[in-house]
Amino acid sequence: MRKFLIKVNGNQYEVEVEEIKEDASSTPQKNIQPILKPTSEPAVQPTAPLKSEELKVEKEITVQEGEEVVEAPMPGTILSINVKEGDMVEEGQILAILEAMKMENEILAPRNGKVIKVVTTQGASVNTGDKLIIIK
Repeated sequence: MRKFLIKVNGNQYEVEVEEIKEDASSTPQKNIQPILKPTSEPAVQPTAPLKSEELKVEKEITVQEGEEVVEAPMPGTILSINVKEGDMVEEGQILAILEAMKMENEILAPRNGKVIKVVTTQGASVNTGDKLIIIK
């Protein structure tokens, strides 16, 4: 018997494997049952999926004079939104995190101002140019 640690979908299992000395093609296999023992808890606990209406991004936004729209620089998924409506922000402050191509990209405030509206939601898929946050 040989023991191996195997990782499947983030779960680690201890597996015992028995070597068969005879020709496997000529001998029928007898009740081979895997022995799987989880060696640790999963690293990430599953959560309920978000409803599709929770992931929508408003496409048509009216912008008034003196307001600036922060847009998605590339397609991706919004991992977090670090501001809320009414917050004062400074130029260069991280407004949101956008995941694109397995990389986390910081969306920065283009200027000092006040967050007028957060147009997107956490977990939303966005395309290049989609409006994320409006600053005045």
